[in-house]
Amino acid sequence: MKQLRIDFVSDVVCPWCAVGLAALESALERLAGEVEATIHVQPFELNPDMAAEGEAIDEHLQRKYGGAPEQFAAVRRTLAERGAAVGFSFGERTRIWNTFDAHRLLHGASLQGRGLELKRALLAAYHGEGRNPGDHAELVRIATSVGLDAAWAAALLASDEHAEAVRAEEQRWLALGIHSVPAVVVNERHLISGGQPPEVFEQALREIAAEG
Repeated sequence: MKQLRIDFVSDVVCPWCAVGLAALESALERLAGEVEATIHVQPFELNPDMAAEGEAIDEHLQRKYGGAPEQFAAVRRTLAERGAAVGFSFGERTRIWNTFDAHRLLHGASLQGRGLELKRALLAAYHGEGRNPGDHAELVRIATSVGLDAAWAAALLASDEHAEAVRAEEQRWLALGIHSVPAVVVNERHLISGGQPPEVFEQALREIAAEG
């Protein structure tokens, strides 16, 4: 069976990252018996300068991308449809928040082999329930929901632990040319960009595995 390393570069508040991770994992289920992959979650901040109090999501989108409210509504409908197709449910999200501390927690969880589980839970908490991934109490609750120790998570968040490591990783991916997410990097040299459907991931991973 072909072994693949997959680096999933993403941000917690990126809706296409939620779709992309669910689609990637669906593709890997289809490839069971052919491909065995380890997914490493990697940090990327869409809004590194976002204030702690966050921003109303429609105001943020208007300021950052322009466009009319009906365009945002159309994108939300598309996301809901694409999410439902891969088993991810979008709920109401009214604000967007800073995610740096979430990435620090993910880094610590990854060192325990639990980064992917925590990533799934963070995406579901924000995109499904509108919970604040910058709030320490929320982050501790989400961490404990996947079996991580509450005291460990609280102590990490109260410190600056892993801050330098996260910043270094973010800069490394930027230097490698990753400027939009999700970015799926296979075996550290093949890039699959965007929240692709499962069949696109499946075909790409099968072709990469066949290269030997």
